[in-house]
Amino acid sequence: MTTTIRNQTKAPADAELQGAIRREFSRKQRLRFRDLSLSILTPVLLLALWELLARSGTVDARLFTPPTQIAVQAWSMMESNELWKHTGATVARLSVGFACGAVAGIAVGLLMGVWRPLRAALGPTFTALYALPKIAILPLLLLIFGLTETPKVLSVAISVFFVIQINTLAGIVQIDARVLEAARAYKATGFKLFRHVLLPGATPAIITGLRVAAGMSVIVITAVEFVASNDGLGYLIWNSWQLFQPAKMYVGLIVVSLVGALVTAMVLLLERAVLPWKYSNGSKKKDKK
Repeated sequence: MTTTIRNQTKAPADAELQGAIRREFSRKQRLRFRDLSLSILTPVLLLALWELLARSGTVDARLFTPPTQIAVQAWSMMESNELWKHTGATVARLSVGFACGAVAGIAVGLLMGVWRPLRAALGPTFTALYALPKIAILPLLLLIFGLTETPKVLSVAISVFFVIQINTLAGIVQIDARVLEAARAYKATGFKLFRHVLLPGATPAIITGLRVAAGMSVIVITAVEFVASNDGLGYLIWNSWQLFQPAKMYVGLIVVSLVGALVTAMVLLLERAVLPWKYSNGSKKKDKK
């Protein structure tokens, strides 16, 4: 009899719990749909407004080329292979420079984090060099390496290096001392300490550095191509401005923004791969209306 009463009491509670779970899931689905709709509709509406203002003469169509004409220009440039040529040149320089700068920045940041004398020796110098605008060293790189690909790649690598080095070092330094004491108490020293405590502890900061460096690298390579290149998206934008070809200029600007978004998306995918706990259901922040 007692078991029957308990089962009868438990059944409504389970049904209520399942109903609450379904309602919460439905609410999250609605929020995701709303957010996705807003993210798609906002640029579409802005482009439609731009087109309307240019067609009606409210803004000068010679300066603010209507989106439809920009799309026609982009298609023409793709057919002639011009757009692919410039995009390929920029992506190649960006990829090599970003990879080299990221690897060097992570390595140096980790070494400075675990070896205090190195941090004391290089810290002030790196702080001073970080404040130097990276595009300002381009003339020096051109003087040393000439008008080759090396100065363009190095400009990106240097800008990425300092951002990631600073974030990596900060990630190591901010690890709780109690965690290190506990690790040492369990005989975690040397490589084991680095592998199981220091590197995982610094990974979130490293990912943050990669995200910041992603945007900065696109800015730097575009600026470098403005003045020191005969191809690339930066060259396309600058040359189009000089020849007063705004449609081509807008195509270059749009493609640069897409490249930046792609680089950032790749960093986010890397974050999901190395920090899966951050995106697990148990650790996600509650969605806000």
